[in-house]
Formats: sequence, structure tokens, C-alpha cells
Amino acid sequence: QVQLVESGGGLVQAGGSLRLSCAVPGRRLSLRTMGWYRQTPGKQRELVAAISYGGSTNYGDSVKGRFTISRDNAKNTVYLQMSSLKPEDTAVYYCAEGTWPKPDDYWGQGTQVTVSS
Repeated sequence: QVQLVESGGGLVQAGGSLRLSCAVPGRRLSLRTMGWYRQTPGKQRELVAAISYGGSTNYGDSVKGRFTISRDNAKNTVYLQMSSLKPEDTAVYYCAEGTWPKPDDYWGQGTQVTVSS
């Protein structure tokens, strides 16, 4: 069973930063395409960022230039560095694994990010 474990969510003021982590225990992260999605009530889950096993990245238009996805294969962990946060970034953020460019085969449990104005 694939297990994805997110952490790092919380409350932050607009303009601030947060880093989300997604641990992938027991799997070779170097072979995986990973991504981050977010969802707010009543809306579809949207892709925030993805990173292929080769290191290519893909970002949603609303986060380009503000968010950075990265991976540490030695730690089996994927990160989402979020900067210049806006209230509209408030959502539950999900880690996912799957196929490039929108990995969505397996999901984590989600972590809440709240940006106050």
C-alpha cells in the first residue's frame, strides 16, 4: 500500500512563507513523479506543482514565481516551498504520486494551510 504523509501546514499571515513536506516511506522516490494539489470547499482539486523523476517541474498558473517544488531522494521526501502567500492560497494541500504531468494515482491525507489577511 502506498503511503504519503504530509506535514507543515498551518496558519500564516499574508506575505509569509510555509514549507510543506511529503514523506514517502519505503519507496524509491527517485523513480516517482510527485505532485501537490489543493482543494477548497465546493471546488475541484487543482494541481499546484509537480516534479518528475527526472526533475522537470510543472506549476499551476496561480502559483508560478511564488511556490517551488523540490525533492530529496535520500530522505524520500518532496517539498513545497510557498512564499508571498495570499489569502486565496488557503486550502487543504494534498501530496500525490502518479504520472507526469499530473500525478494523481495515490494521495496523502492532506494538510490545512490558512493564510490570514
